Amino acid sequence: MSRPCGIDFGTSNSSVGVSRGGKAMLLPLQDGATAVPTALFFSFEDDTTTFGREAMARYRSAEAGRLLRSIKTLLGTSLYEEMTQVRQRRYHFSEIVASFLAFLRTAGGTRDGEPFDDVVLGRPAFFVDGDAEADRLAQEQLEAAARAAGFRSIAFQFEPIAAALDYEQTTATEELALVADIGGGTSDFSLVRVGPHLKDKPDRRDDVLGYNGVRVGGTDFDRQLSLATLMPFLGRNSRLKSKGLEMPSWYYADLGTWHRVNALYERKVVTEIRGLLREATEPEKIERLLSILELRKGHELLARVEGAKIALSAEETARIDLSDVISSLHLEVQRRVLEEAIDDGLTRIEGRVAALLADAGISAADVGTVFITGGSSGIPAVRAAITRGLPEARVISGDAFGSVATGLALDAARRFGPH
Repeated sequence: MSRPCGIDFGTSNSSVGVSRGGKAMLLPLQDGATAVPTALFFSFEDDTTTFGREAMARYRSAEAGRLLRSIKTLLGTSLYEEMTQVRQRRYHFSEIVASFLAFLRTAGGTRDGEPFDDVVLGRPAFFVDGDAEADRLAQEQLEAAARAAGFRSIAFQFEPIAAALDYEQTTATEELALVADIGGGTSDFSLVRVGPHLKDKPDRRDDVLGYNGVRVGGTDFDRQLSLATLMPFLGRNSRLKSKGLEMPSWYYADLGTWHRVNALYERKVVTEIRGLLREATEPEKIERLLSILELRKGHELLARVEGAKIALSAEETARIDLSDVISSLHLEVQRRVLEEAIDDGLTRIEGRVAALLADAGISAADVGTVFITGGSSGIPAVRAAITRGLPEARVISGDAFGSVATGLALDAARRFGPH
């Protein structure tokens, strides 16, 4: 008997969906939650590896260990083939991705307690912008990881098309929809003809008028907001006494990038920064940076910035309280500061939407609905960038962390048969 599922393996969060009795549903993975952080925690205390919500909880409890997040962004890059040190053991990143997929395979389980056999995995329009070979390699790497995780049959669907399949379940008439999936690592778009009489068609290729995407997402927004607000207090752009040079910028870029934070904890990096401390014109800021690295608080700082980004989706001002990490430091951040920090990404998003319409030969008036989903879809400036060229279309919000997995579950039932 087939045991199919759909998995949205996201940069920031992941979900699993199944189709039962013709209806798709998301599965509870941990503590009743249907979306879990794409995170692993390697404990130095009991030598175990935990995933998702448990991984984040153990990290935030100050347990000794190592946290990894945003592992999806490694696909298609040279880093994916490298190894990372965790205490006395070295792991291939391919092994780490496979272990997280195995967690999703078993955490959702099936009604009879068995793990899933068959899977439709979501994939962005482009894993890597402007590099077809790297994009092909990324999908091959993800397929190999899924096979190592125990899946028997593996298929792929574009994430924005999966979201369109989810939206289609609610449509009463046939229409053309632009679907935007704003995830942690990529922003993806599709133009899909949807309708109640189309959803049961076995082949939907003729209904997909076009798709594209850009490697811009929530983790980029975290980094850009962090660089604009927090990093100057840690010495970013501060000068050294010798020749008027600035502190190396890569420390701050890595400290603002989820999957690069751990590299800063290496002894040689801390030693290098200690050497620069003597040359710093603002040594108190470099001391703060060193304290964060020595206490391994980089991910915690980034989580606070991410929280402020989320808060600014609903409020004009957000507070980043860092006093428990950096003595007496707390920041007030205005929404306009976030919008200025992510302006380049917003421009690229707006450009991709315009290019999608142009490439498909579709006018803005032909689009009836813009369906927006994904973890960063709530940022007002992001929504404005998507819809600015479509003033007559109605805008509908999907389940930020569930629409893609729901659509993938529907696709899995079509490909492999219902569970």
